[in-house]
Amino acid sequence: MTALGLTLSITPTASMAASHASAGGHRYVGVGSHATSLSAAPRTIVTTDPELDDLNSMLRMLLYSNEINIAGLVYSSSQHHYKGDPSRGLEPHRWPAPGARLHIDEAVDAYAKVHPNLVRHDQRYPSPARLRSLIATGNVTDEGDMAADTEGSDLIKKVLLDDKPGQVFLQAWGGPNTIARALKSIQDQYRGTPRWRSVYNKIVNKAVITSFGQQDSTFEDYIKPNWPDIQNREVATSIWGYGSRDVVRPEESYYHSAEWTRANVSSVGPIGASYRVWGDGKQMAAGFDDEDYFGLSGYTAEELKAMGYLVWTPPQTKGSWISEGDSSNFALLIDNGLRSYEHPSWGGWGGRQVVDPEDPRRWSNRGAQDADETGAKPRDYAAGRWFSAIQNDFAARLRWSVSEFRDANHSPRVRVDQGQDIVRRAGQSVTLTSRAGDPDGDAVTLRWWQYREAGTYPGTVDVQGEDVARLTIPADARRGQTIHLILEATDNGTPALTSYQRVVVTVR
Repeated sequence: MTALGLTLSITPTASMAASHASAGGHRYVGVGSHATSLSAAPRTIVTTDPELDDLNSMLRMLLYSNEINIAGLVYSSSQHHYKGDPSRGLEPHRWPAPGARLHIDEAVDAYAKVHPNLVRHDQRYPSPARLRSLIATGNVTDEGDMAADTEGSDLIKKVLLDDKPGQVFLQAWGGPNTIARALKSIQDQYRGTPRWRSVYNKIVNKAVITSFGQQDSTFEDYIKPNWPDIQNREVATSIWGYGSRDVVRPEESYYHSAEWTRANVSSVGPIGASYRVWGDGKQMAAGFDDEDYFGLSGYTAEELKAMGYLVWTPPQTKGSWISEGDSSNFALLIDNGLRSYEHPSWGGWGGRQVVDPEDPRRWSNRGAQDADETGAKPRDYAAGRWFSAIQNDFAARLRWSVSEFRDANHSPRVRVDQGQDIVRRAGQSVTLTSRAGDPDGDAVTLRWWQYREAGTYPGTVDVQGEDVARLTIPADARRGQTIHLILEATDNGTPALTSYQRVVVTVR
């Protein structure tokens, strides 16, 4: 970490423990100010193609549907996957066979089987019927298809035009073409009318497009030229994707292993059983696909090439991690106290973005460099620094799906008495007092650190104290600069879970 202040351990008292809801359900609020109601969270619509990592990301995201305000789950195409159209002589490309259960439905089916257990841990989990009502088919015929309105594009259009407050995060796990079609439909309806300017302003202030790469050309060809003021966060990371093994810290590489994955994911209930791993015997689409060899096991790269495969990532041990590339899109919306959805430069479980020097509305994980505790800047560390906490949280939630409340671990909650956003003058002393609680009665270790890269003050702040954090705003801090302080709370349960509070100090 960049600048370490204090570390202390707190054993919660009975008053810190979780409050029990009626009918055997739980919703631990405790002392944590980030235990928000679902309706207060930003809404999001996911557009996704049938890549195996989209299935894995979908399965993980549904475990966070108690915290993420899902407004739509939409099938879309990409350069890698499209349905085709026999009437036009267009063959399908890596699209499941007619009648096959597609990945959103498969994920919700698994969720439905464990929903009765999940609500024992948090009553905010939506019903399977609610999630199924949000599934729609968007523009899937071809790469970049935005030729006509679809059920999916209409869903996006309706949400963007409604009068509910707050931002809507439009996630493009495949191509952004269904999002583009929704925007074009709005433009076609209102451009040239007296309402166009107000509608345009409403949409660009409401919509945030997140994407894992540009998997078709519709953003560059249509969205950017016609909606230049929409914020786009390019959240592609290596730590979540097929290249995760290239950037993970050595001490955390076991999270990719077959042993960890079997024990904590594949063997844990219907959601874990649906999660794609190396050598599981499954394919993304029917027939031979020279790039889809993930279901095979026991072959070397040379042997796979001899079988006709284009080996673009090395084969791994049967049962081990493959990829979950699109999870950085929704990870920034998880209610863990980091509040990274509030601004792309703040950073969190979905990585941290830096602004395009030529376009203040475009942000990207590429170029975001965080320093580790040695001062080095490992590749993708802005996202990779959180990997252990993310994986442990995933394992715990999978355990929720098959367990009673008392038989699983739950994240601690923390609160800073002075609030999450404070204003101080250069040279002024700051005192921060915190409270921590744990729903399972676990001991909680607190650690303060300065997230230098997230703030605009370029220097290091010395954080000192034992049960109270104390610091002084540096004399050279300028008016308007910000200092980001992270309070990290980790319990001693199994697995150990971490929550946060971010305090943003603005210099006046």
